[in-house]
Amino acid sequence: MRLLLIEDDPMFGKALVRGLKRNGMAVDWTRDGQDGYAALQRAEHAITLLDIGLPGMTGFEILKAARSRKASPILVITARDRVEDMVAGLDLGADDFIVKPFELRALLARIRAIMRRVNDRSNSLMSSKEITLDPSTHVATFRGIQSTLSAREFSVMYALMERPGTILSRGQIESRIYGWSDEVQSNAVDVVIHGLRKRYGKDVIRNIRGAGWMVTKSGS
Repeated sequence: MRLLLIEDDPMFGKALVRGLKRNGMAVDWTRDGQDGYAALQRAEHAITLLDIGLPGMTGFEILKAARSRKASPILVITARDRVEDMVAGLDLGADDFIVKPFELRALLARIRAIMRRVNDRSNSLMSSKEITLDPSTHVATFRGIQSTLSAREFSVMYALMERPGTILSRGQIESRIYGWSDEVQSNAVDVVIHGLRKRYGKDVIRNIRGAGWMVTKSGS
């Protein structure tokens, strides 16, 4: 999953990016409100994590501007704990609100909850025809056997299972698992998918020659 972080605090932002990447997420980080809104308009990210007190353009201004156009879900992260600020943020279109300081696992749970709503899922488990993925633990279950995926394996599997039945090209997968500052290795996706197909079988992740890869929908 690729996220956009709009946060001007360098220490907090650096720690948050590090924690999110450890959990298999790619993060693009902007430190200014205007730059953040420009990035938000590109619609490249699954979720935007938005601070309120930003230079250039406040988080409230970004929410108001984003409400009039199609944008990714927005999770407000802020040190402001007044009920009035929370109500204002939600009324302006925020999908959720979390107050600093918070534990990373609490933020991850809110991110998963937003993605369930976006993808119209009733629970956190993601399923294809033969495999189930738990985003909260990075555990994949295949024919009753559980295994924990590495951060990169999880990123690739999540991208595929987020859209079962849809062919994703190498470029589309890379756009979901790499941030702006990440070095994209030319064959990294191929290596990860080769390992996953070797572990679970070629029917779990199907190679569509010349097009990309896909997992099959449940019931197909």
